[in-house]
Amino acid sequence: MTKLWGIDLGGTKIEGAVLKSKNDPTPIVRKRINTEADKGYEHVLNNIKNLLDDLAKEVGEKPSIVGIGTPGAIDPPTGLMKNSNSQNLNHKPFKKDLEALLGIPTRMANDANCFALAETLMGAVPDVDPEAKVVFGVIMGTGCGGGVVVNGEVINGKQGIGGEWGHNFLDASGGPCYCGKSGCTEKIISGTGLEDFYEQQTGTRKRLKEILPAARSGEDPNAVKTLDRLVHFFGLGISTIINVLDPDVIVLGGGVGNVDELYTRGVEEAAKYVFNPRMDTKIVKPKLGDSAGVFGAAFLCE
Repeated sequence: MTKLWGIDLGGTKIEGAVLKSKNDPTPIVRKRINTEADKGYEHVLNNIKNLLDDLAKEVGEKPSIVGIGTPGAIDPPTGLMKNSNSQNLNHKPFKKDLEALLGIPTRMANDANCFALAETLMGAVPDVDPEAKVVFGVIMGTGCGGGVVVNGEVINGKQGIGGEWGHNFLDASGGPCYCGKSGCTEKIISGTGLEDFYEQQTGTRKRLKEILPAARSGEDPNAVKTLDRLVHFFGLGISTIINVLDPDVIVLGGGVGNVDELYTRGVEEAAKYVFNPRMDTKIVKPKLGDSAGVFGAAFLCE
């Protein structure tokens, strides 16, 4: 059985794992190190190599291919990294440079795609719908991203932006986004977007985890408005995904994905906009936590 090797490259940490095989994805070894992105692009490349070397020593063999989950995406025509929140990766031939350094081929997908793939193959999806063919994975945290898996394979797309619903227009009240557009989904229903909205209403900055209890108790009308905003715009935004992809299952990851109201009121709100008399799409919490990224990266090599 062929071992699967994966690296999850994040803004603050790099995690590596070696799995026994696709059929038995038990981790043989896992290890995390700091990304140290502030030390520059070349330093990050070398940290990935050093981590892989450490994993190879523990396993007793070297990889012939490795899957890499990235914070951005490779632009297919140019081979350059784009849309990465780790700024020193953008506009760099990351895949080419890393393969030259490692001396082996890589398979790359962005972190949301890796999340979606892992939850499809070994996470929440087999528990709720073992026959699922189309899965949409959502990461709602500081930002808002997504990944599409069809028949067990990631759909990166012609431009490498498959699943990037966070930068669809949702509502003008979101205001300008760093991407250059305005009213993006990310500006409205990410954790940051919701905290921004609360601050605009009150003049006070609070964390979402402080806003939610005040909304549920009803003691803070602006907290109630913030939660209502999340529920309404989540339903509206995710209904577009359902109408276009008609997925069997949607898995909600990231900190905002833990908000229980999304699975009750949010689902009811989405059903209002779905082009069907009822909504059969299952919307579920993830199973793998922060392990999903590195497992999904390893599955890219299968």
